[in-house]
Amino acid sequence: MKLKIRKWPIMSVIPGILVIASYYIFTFISLALYPTPFSPLDNWLSDLRNSSYNPDGAIFYNLGCILTGSALFLFYLGMYKFYKQEIWHKILVIINQIVGICSGFALIMLGIYSEDFMEPHMIWAGLFFWFNLIVLILANIILLFHENFMKLISIYGFSVAGINVLFLFITIFNVLTPLLEWITVFAALGYVGLIVFNIYRKLD
Repeated sequence: MKLKIRKWPIMSVIPGILVIASYYIFTFISLALYPTPFSPLDNWLSDLRNSSYNPDGAIFYNLGCILTGSALFLFYLGMYKFYKQEIWHKILVIINQIVGICSGFALIMLGIYSEDFMEPHMIWAGLFFWFNLIVLILANIILLFHENFMKLISIYGFSVAGINVLFLFITIFNVLTPLLEWITVFAALGYVGLIVFNIYRKLD
């Protein structure tokens, strides 16, 4: 099937693709340069950004976070396409855009403050996951009440939000579970991919 370039708006589909591509590409480059075996059962994703653990690959993971966070700015700005005539729905979208941009900024700051700067790193990591949770909840409500979006994507999004809640909950109680961090991050990226797919399919 021939792709229709006119259905790839700069402010929604393309930034969403860049969000996923930037994170995956630079994460796997960093992972390839990690000097010891790396496992989601034993290693946090943030270990990739630590120059003590990953002297050759840390810069790539941090750069990937900065680029991914920058792409999130455009992706959330592009959510203006979700505006409906109902004022309550438009307000939710605007709030989601603001919080989404904040999550993008937090991710950029994570790229700047790696585990080599542990105190600011933990602050920005906490903010990123909380912003991400709020975005997931609001985005799911927005999609659920939008006639042009697949309801199954919203249902998947609520499950991703549930995983995020579980991760934040056990982190508060200092339960160390690297695997759940991996699931939280990659499930959220999958959600972005599904939204991009739905926007592409539903645009005229």
